[in-house]
Amino acid sequence: MGIGLVDPILKPIAEQLHASPSQVSLLFTSYMAVIGVAMLITGAVSSRIGAKRTLLIGLAIIVVFSALAGASNSIGMIVAFRAGWGLGNALFIATALATIVNSAAGSVAEAIILYEAALGVGIAAGPLVGGELGTISWRGPFFGVAVLMTIALAATAFLLPASPPEARRTSILEPLKALRHRSLATVAITALLYNFGFFTLLAFTPFPLAMSARQIGLIFFGWGLCLAFTSVFVAPRLQRRFGTLPVAMTVLLLFSADLAVMGLFAHHKAVLAIGVVVAGLFLGINNTLITEAVMSAAPVERGTASAAYSFVRFSGGAVAPWLAGKLGEEFNIQLPFYVGAIAVLLAVGVLASGWKPLSHLRVPTNHSETEAEALTVADA
Repeated sequence: MGIGLVDPILKPIAEQLHASPSQVSLLFTSYMAVIGVAMLITGAVSSRIGAKRTLLIGLAIIVVFSALAGASNSIGMIVAFRAGWGLGNALFIATALATIVNSAAGSVAEAIILYEAALGVGIAAGPLVGGELGTISWRGPFFGVAVLMTIALAATAFLLPASPPEARRTSILEPLKALRHRSLATVAITALLYNFGFFTLLAFTPFPLAMSARQIGLIFFGWGLCLAFTSVFVAPRLQRRFGTLPVAMTVLLLFSADLAVMGLFAHHKAVLAIGVVVAGLFLGINNTLITEAVMSAAPVERGTASAAYSFVRFSGGAVAPWLAGKLGEEFNIQLPFYVGAIAVLLAVGVLASGWKPLSHLRVPTNHSETEAEALTVADA
């Protein structure tokens, strides 16, 4: 929810703090740059103090820095506090996925579906709540994140079983060493390029839309609903029928085409709004399939694979929001979408180059009957 909560207030922040789109986009850039670099230490921290403590520290950091961002009076302060926020998020993201996968009673696929379902619900609800809070003040969503993360902190503290430090302590260099595996590096670079398109959509589209916080929230609410639906219901069926790799490549091609259409009709708000919602259909499928691909891409621990993958995609993706804003300022509002479309198209090429090392992802995957139960629970 924290991702989408801030999105509807990007334009109000720019107007009230007299900032340009590229300056406001630095909220995403500082956040993701720190997440990317911090991903290298998540495994080392978690293996020494345990997964639960790592999650609690990450959540506590988010609570503090999101509240500080809400109390800020300049765009520079918000950007700086978002960087601290990113550190907390890094500790949470990598540890959360590995914890869910390791503690789930079913298969990796079932655990990932539940994980993506939770993400989908949060991404859908975030803009809706952020849009409503944003009508009161641009500070509202930041304080909203602090409240939500406080609830998450309490839930984790009381409901998650204690997890002792691991017997084997992970080195900071292990995620970098994991990238020597061609299969993992291929998926990570694919995600880096895909993130250019994703964060162009997320960070730049509110500016040419030029609508109220509530209207932006409703549009991204539709986007999140589509993302949640396809990640839980559509992705597993397509994977079972055609295989992970063919479906992921097709979906990325469709997302690239969607961005190109948004660029072509960037001056038409209705087309941009529809393009955002339609993108959710493609992103939901891609998120589920790529996440599962990472978990099985290389013979390394899941936490290490997740950290390596996230290091590459977030570090590279940090450039996209600022670049999109700058291109929109210096040239025209169409160019950021075209650049995003080209980057996603390149992602298809990178994924295709891994056709041989990722051969296990080319064949249709049969899931167990319990996955149907997981889908039902995820929907609920």
